[in-house]
Amino acid sequence: MAVPVAEAVEAATTTSSIVTKDLAMALAMGLGAIGPGIGIGIIGGKASEAIGRNPEAAPRIQTTMILTIAFAEAVAIYALVVALIVKFV
Repeated sequence: MAVPVAEAVEAATTTSSIVTKDLAMALAMGLGAIGPGIGIGIIGGKASEAIGRNPEAAPRIQTTMILTIAFAEAVAIYALVVALIVKFV
């Protein structure tokens, strides 16, 4: 009689662990993508505004914008790496 109870407890613990890992993975990726998403939106809006005010400076503004977007995307990639580590480790 004690063996099926022990197996049920072990199965429940394993299921709970899987659900917790999935939730942690989802939160890591979700919250890690919010910041870069908002940042990229602000960067694009401000760059468009700056180019509208000073069209002659468009190449310099565009270069800086693309570089800044790349740095913001790096943060999202770090969040993805953390989410994958949580899932598979």
